[in-house]
Amino acid sequence: MIHAHSPVVSQSSGNLIADRRYAWAEGSAAEGDHAAAADLFTQALEIVPHWAPAWLALGEALQKSGDVDGARAAFAQAAALDPAGVLGAELRLAALGGAASPSLAPQAYVRGLFDQYANRFDAHLTGALHYRAPEILRELVARANAARGRREHFSLMLDLGCGTGLAGKSFAACVHRIEGVDLSTAMLALAEKTGCYERLVVGDLVDFLIAAKPGAADLVIAADVFVYMGDLGPAFEACARAMARDGLFAFTTQFLSVGDWSIGADLRYAHSADYLRRMAESYGFEVRTLEAISTRRDAGVDTPGLAAVLMK
Repeated sequence: MIHAHSPVVSQSSGNLIADRRYAWAEGSAAEGDHAAAADLFTQALEIVPHWAPAWLALGEALQKSGDVDGARAAFAQAAALDPAGVLGAELRLAALGGAASPSLAPQAYVRGLFDQYANRFDAHLTGALHYRAPEILRELVARANAARGRREHFSLMLDLGCGTGLAGKSFAACVHRIEGVDLSTAMLALAEKTGCYERLVVGDLVDFLIAAKPGAADLVIAADVFVYMGDLGPAFEACARAMARDGLFAFTTQFLSVGDWSIGADLRYAHSADYLRRMAESYGFEVRTLEAISTRRDAGVDTPGLAAVLMK
């Protein structure tokens, strides 16, 4: 049995009139009239000024209507009223240059996002978004093994941010045991149904790696999970601790051309190739593969990314 609890920010203000204004505003936004939506969200907030979801929605409406300064101010209010970070307002604020980028997305935001997304996750990813990170990593790991003359078999794979188990399915044929970790209980319930995992843990991937038996894993996979982390140092350090010598660490990121990492308009983190190489060197990994790929499409356009296979 998998147990976890997620903080929830109510979408109701507790005031019927404010709630109606909010609903009307959502209707205006759906019709593309973001200026009208912003006016209605403002009216709702005049009635209930400490309603975090309304501040977030106001920020989105102002941003879409071209008022970036107003959007920053609204997102800052939402962030202040949502200290657990469930709404992801601080990410939106950082993406607009209104605050320093946090080193990783709030766990409550990621957990809530995927708990809500779980039941339609696989169909949406593989259908609308053409998601293929597990397949890409499977191919690159096979290539890395062939290049070093190794048989395609691993004793223990750790699947970081395993979600519904797509990577587990991709690697099951060449791995004896698979253990996975994810923040979302709903996603793990679906991963459990695949039958690929010996153990599934609800929690943070760094904590999961630290708790693993040192040197036990000969394969670690992180498919599309580092897009919710900026600073990868703690993850690389914990991964190096959990891995066996000559083990492989394969992962994907979104592509950043300049700098180390940053938050994009899609509220996902991107990393540069130079940064990944430095992280590898700092934590005792040899880069076997680092190449440009795309794991998904956004609005019909390939999202630039990177795929890496490192060897400890």
